[in-house]
Amino acid sequence: MFDRQKKTALVTGASSGMGKEIAKRLIQDGFQVYVAARQIDRMEDLAALGARPLRMDISKGAEIDAAVASVLAEVDSVDVLVNNAGFGLYGPVEDIGLDEARYQFEVNVFGPARLTQLLLPAMRKKKAGTIVNITSMGGKIYTLLGAWYHATKHALEGWSDSLRLELAPFGIKVVVVEPGLIETAFGDVVAAGLLKRSGAGAYAKVAQVVAKTTKASYGHG
Repeated sequence: MFDRQKKTALVTGASSGMGKEIAKRLIQDGFQVYVAARQIDRMEDLAALGARPLRMDISKGAEIDAAVASVLAEVDSVDVLVNNAGFGLYGPVEDIGLDEARYQFEVNVFGPARLTQLLLPAMRKKKAGTIVNITSMGGKIYTLLGAWYHATKHALEGWSDSLRLELAPFGIKVVVVEPGLIETAFGDVVAAGLLKRSGAGAYAKVAQVVAKTTKASYGHG
């Protein structure tokens, strides 16, 4: 059981990349840390460091609800919530079906929003807490074939800025982090999806160029 008196953090998307590194740093800084991701086996290294793994698909409300119930059964409140889970859907608007686009919003916007909603009552009661939303420089700019991805990141930025004003009277902070190009598998995943979706057809030439440059930009090209 975690200690109710100790500072607690919850990090989503902790099975790889930035989420995993953020969780490690929080553990080093003395937090007791819940880590959440779809693939719980990929967080065994964090469990060995003392983290508590939670299986949670951020696009599924029932799994978010269950994870929060599990956390709040052990601690009174989460002191730091890091909404890190997300992915990049790249491709021409014409080639991306609305179901895919909705899923991009579920993962990058509505899932984090749901998780935040569920944890806010306890934060308000405590009159303290920090919500860290990992957006992207893609929330400030736009790039070729990234319409849906950028739409979600711009949305999360605006949502975070408004939320910050709402929660200030309760002593709750909202922080936006806008990473640039970091050497992770993000570029590989984006490129693979882009080529599968648009590697042939009207947008093939530009899709191939964007896929190549995206992989190279993230250190895997």
